[in-house]
Amino acid sequence: MTRTPIAELADHVSERVTIRGWVNALRDQKRMQFLIVRDETGLAQAVLDKREPSSELNEAVSALTAESAVTVTGTVVADERVKLGGLELRIEELRVDSLADPELPITPESALDKRIDWRYLDLRRPDRRLIFEVQTTAEHAMREFWREQRFIELHSPKFMGSASESGAELFRVDYFDTSAYLAQSPQFYKQMAMAAGFGRVFEIGPVFRANPSFTSRHDTEFTSVDVEISWIDSHEDVMGFEEQWLAHVLARVAEQHADQIESTFGQQVNVPTVPFPRVTLAEAKQLLSEQGLQAPPPELDLDPPSERALSAIVQERHGHEFAFVTDYPTAVRPFYHMRHASEPGLTKSFDLLWRGIELTTGAQREHRYDQLLAQAQEKGVDVGPIQYYLDFFRYGAPPHGGFGFGLTRLLMQLLGQDNVREVTFLYRGPNRLTP
Repeated sequence: MTRTPIAELADHVSERVTIRGWVNALRDQKRMQFLIVRDETGLAQAVLDKREPSSELNEAVSALTAESAVTVTGTVVADERVKLGGLELRIEELRVDSLADPELPITPESALDKRIDWRYLDLRRPDRRLIFEVQTTAEHAMREFWREQRFIELHSPKFMGSASESGAELFRVDYFDTSAYLAQSPQFYKQMAMAAGFGRVFEIGPVFRANPSFTSRHDTEFTSVDVEISWIDSHEDVMGFEEQWLAHVLARVAEQHADQIESTFGQQVNVPTVPFPRVTLAEAKQLLSEQGLQAPPPELDLDPPSERALSAIVQERHGHEFAFVTDYPTAVRPFYHMRHASEPGLTKSFDLLWRGIELTTGAQREHRYDQLLAQAQEKGVDVGPIQYYLDFFRYGAPPHGGFGFGLTRLLMQLLGQDNVREVTFLYRGPNRLTP
């Protein structure tokens, strides 16, 4: 049996074909039965004349329930009155592959947690599928750009013997006769690749944060997009790369999905111009104060309201949706971020904001062993468990830097969704381990 995708029915007018999908709707009328079948490519109307008395085929159609999985064979007929592409399928055979229970547990209007309980049903909706089509396009475009720029892809381990970021937010797991930790980041390993002479690397993979937050943009497991680049002069080189890369990714998404995204989610895909605006953290807080807004103290990072307000200011002044915030104090950055020689209290680091939310944290890394050790000790880091990491820098390491990027945050902002749960295939949070 050859299956014809619904999107290709126009190529088979007057031909006998077989479609396979789910019952989207059923109208059982006096003289005709109308069956709307949905597959991953679209919707099709299938029709059957009512016989007197009813035929076995009529009775089989009448017994169908919404979301039943069916195989329908018939002849494709052109009819301009049909709203679904001006085509319909005249039913000749029907096979019920799996009959759905008559009462569905969710609707599109159900609460988000309820929909996640029945995530596979929620994902049958075409608008949910579009999220992951966009994700696929975005990831392909990322890899396309990386490969053009001679990057190597890594798959770093997710079991670690010590923290990769900080001692907080660690998931501890039993590991034979000892304990291990789920990786918060591939940070140490992508830096190892720099010491190994790989030059430019990337990874798209899961990371884990034992964060008890229930906000719309936090989760305990998410997909991180990581990049590291050797032989840089400053964090400016990293930002310059990221803005070119993101412009390429959004251009590819716009080429393939702009119309669908606008019609489905009401969002325009704007391909950004480069360079992106840049503002130091101190300047950002000054801008907020000038607008009469209360900015966090000098030693603290921006909070979510400040990020939203700053993005609005940048949009108004520069007409740009993106903004790099640079030069964070050492107090809010890890020990391995390089410091400014002229201002050792500031790091050569940055965050990237898009439409009011942080997408990226990046920096030039400290690659000099003695300086790195001194910074770790200054911040009170127990260097014993991470000596293997420090050893990466003992035998000649190149100046390097990189960033970590949240894939679900990109999708959330791109598609105008209110929560990362909507754009995560299966969300994990403090109270969510199923399905």
